[in-house]
Amino acid sequence: MLIDPEKQTYRENYTLMSACIVPRPIAFVSTVSIEGVFNLAPFSYFNGVTSAPPTLSIAIARKSRDSNKKDTLSNILDTGEFVVNTVSVAMTEAMNRTARDFPPEVNEFTEAGLTAIPARKVKAPLVKESPVKMECTLYKSIEIGEGRPGSGFLVIGEIVMFHIADEIWDGGQIDMEKLDPLGRLSGNYTTLGRLIG
Repeated sequence: MLIDPEKQTYRENYTLMSACIVPRPIAFVSTVSIEGVFNLAPFSYFNGVTSAPPTLSIAIARKSRDSNKKDTLSNILDTGEFVVNTVSVAMTEAMNRTARDFPPEVNEFTEAGLTAIPARKVKAPLVKESPVKMECTLYKSIEIGEGRPGSGFLVIGEIVMFHIADEIWDGGQIDMEKLDPLGRLSGNYTTLGRLIG
């Protein structure tokens, strides 16, 4: 099967890419607006970039409804700060509640029933319930697609503080089974399967 992305809609390309690029970790991104409103949203186009400096990347698409910037992106660009919280399986339902397109003045922590706690180095809050939290400052943002539907920004953040729950820290590393991370497989979620190696 050969598929030319130029002959597909952006939605068809998104669906295909989501099935080809698997499994994907989920970045549960917390930010704060310049007005002080907390925001929380999940993104699965997420990965590490470098370890010196420690950086990660998140691709944030524009809103499909009107191609405007999502609140998460606006907050990151306005403040230069954000937190990536790891999603454990136990957090699935709460995370799903934040995936809706809320107005900017709505605090998604409240909507999801999650607890916002202060970070050490950034103003964006941490998700207390998350077993791993990474405080980040904006290293660079790259606009891709010039504002058309399906376009967005690649956000690169420098990690300035790690928060690891004591109960998942074992012998100087994270115990993956205790972390119990949630991932994405196309339009579905996946959990940790058989560990190899």
